[in-house]
Parts: sequence; structure tokens; C-alpha cells
Amino acid sequence: MNRRLITLLTDFGARDAFVGIMKGVILGINPAATLVDLSHEVPPQDIMAGALLLRSATAFFSPGTIHVAVVDPGVGSVRRALLVETPRACFIGPDNGLLSLAVPAEAVIRIVQLTNARYFLTPRSDTFHGRDVFASVAAHLSLDVPLEQFGPTVTTLQRLRLPAIEREGATLVGRVIYIDHFGNVITNVTEADLRPFSRGTLLVSIGRVQIRGIATSYAAVGAGAPVALINSWGMLEIAVRNGSAAQRFGMQLEQLVRLIPT
Repeated sequence: MNRRLITLLTDFGARDAFVGIMKGVILGINPAATLVDLSHEVPPQDIMAGALLLRSATAFFSPGTIHVAVVDPGVGSVRRALLVETPRACFIGPDNGLLSLAVPAEAVIRIVQLTNARYFLTPRSDTFHGRDVFASVAAHLSLDVPLEQFGPTVTTLQRLRLPAIEREGATLVGRVIYIDHFGNVITNVTEADLRPFSRGTLLVSIGRVQIRGIATSYAAVGAGAPVALINSWGMLEIAVRNGSAAQRFGMQLEQLVRLIPT
């Protein structure tokens, strides 16, 4: 029996049965598959958030893992369904940019458009491809069905682009790209972007909040105090120790953050 690992990431939430149904489809085809939930709390239709979460997780799974991601506001439309092969994993999901941050161009071995209905559930719903296409294909792939059986090879996939870092003189200007469950505010500023600066004196300014210095942990400040640090994604994050930065300071997606040398 093939015990291949399959991860699931969706915006389906836990209230409805959608996630459980996808698992039922997979296990009905390959009862020995091992399933891991990455997240089912991606904000509804938020492709960028789903792409960031997928990218953050995939490096920590063993080679051969199959990642199924479904944040699919275009379900039932002309958007393609894809299977992307990389040296370490396969990614299955809609061609709307969701897979792209986890599979940079240089890592792609092959892209297959999912067209062979033999590996779909029948009848196929136009509103639940997570069940009828993506879960079913993942299960068959876990049984070592060759990739070429699922459809033709294509050369491109839709790609998301994180907003670019900007400069205002010596000031670095980034943006908020994600807010996590704790209300921590994650920006597009990477650890590499900070290398030219002195972290101890750098002023981080966002909205009405100004934080001097980049800390090494949340515990570097007292309870309730704001802190800027490099998080586990390697990105600049603004947090409140034991609190929510987003809620306390009204921080939002796309908000500007300025890094000012002092």
C-alpha cells in the first residue's frame, strides 16, 4: 500500500463539510495515504494569503509530498487546473497564482494541465473542483499514476508578484502582505533587505507606531509593547507581545511600513 503524504490547504473553513469530503475522496482512492492539514482558514478568495502560507510550509515536508491547494474564486470558469512537479514535491491546484510562490520558475520540472476526466469524479461539479478534480487527482498520483496520464504538458502558470520594495532617499518602504491568527503584521521586507542597515538603530514606522530597532524575539519587550522582528518566514513582522498589533493599532493589508536609518 502506498503511504504517500498529501497536504491540504484551502479557504473552506471548519464549519462546513468541504474539507472532510476532500479527505473522504482521497482515502476512498488510496486508503493508505497520509493527510496533513496545512490550513483551512485562508481568508475566503484571498489567493495571495494562500500562496504565502503554502510557500511558508512546503520546505518542511519530505521529498515526494503532494501539496493540494484550493483557493479558487474562478472555479468552473476557463481557468486551468494544474499539477506542477518540482525536485521535492508535486503541487495541485487552480492556475490563479496560488501555487506560484511555492514553485519558483527555476524549480519547475514539469507543468501538467489536468484534463483527463478518467481521474476526476463523475459527475463533476462546476463549484467543487477541490473534491472532483484536485483531491481525486492527488489520490491517483499518490498511487504512482504517471504525470503524463493526467493531461498535456504546458509551459507556464499564472504567477503572483509580491509588491516591490521602494526607496525614499535612505528610507526603505515596504507593505503589509499578511496578518496572521495572532494579529502579527507581516511585511514584504525580507531579512536580506535589512542587511545594509544597523538593526539596533533602525526606526520602523507604520501608521502611528514607531519602533526603534529590530528585536530577536517577542520576549525582547514587555507585555503589551510593540516589537519589530524577523519572523520564521524571514520577513519583517510587527507584533505586540501577548496581543494583536493589527487590532490595537488598526493595521491593514497594503499599509506602508517605513524603515528609517537613524
